Amino acid sequence: MAQPDWAKDHVERYRASNGADGHIWSGLSAEGSYPCLLLTTTGRKSQAPQTTPLIYGQDGETYTIIASQGGRPTHPAWYLNLAAEPGVELQVGADVFAASAHTATGAERDRLWRMMKTVYPLYDDYQAKVAGVREIPLVVLTRI
Repeated sequence: MAQPDWAKDHVERYRASNGADGHIWSGLSAEGSYPCLLLTTTGRKSQAPQTTPLIYGQDGETYTIIASQGGRPTHPAWYLNLAAEPGVELQVGADVFAASAHTATGAERDRLWRMMKTVYPLYDDYQAKVAGVREIPLVVLTRI
């Protein structure tokens, strides 16, 4: 699926402003503002770089993202890409760096899910929408 225009615009503004426009994002609704990073994966089919803006949480020196895709029944393409190649590039504000990704499981996932609900409370609603279809992956990103 092609990236929506709002996401392409977000990436362009984020990069052009070194994160000043887009790091704190209020594009979802009037409900609030959310910290956003840029995740660049390698396309598992195209081998081309693919950049996606995502809400994140920070846990010490690691970053956490959730592959919710708004509660759709399938994993987002960026998650499938990093599952195939866990080496990624992140931009958090003006900071651009290489990182490694892993999918959290067990107690780590439970703890980080609770943390991410404080960042963006709708994650529980998204998981409820896909109950019995998929467990929404939670990804930990560690600077290399």
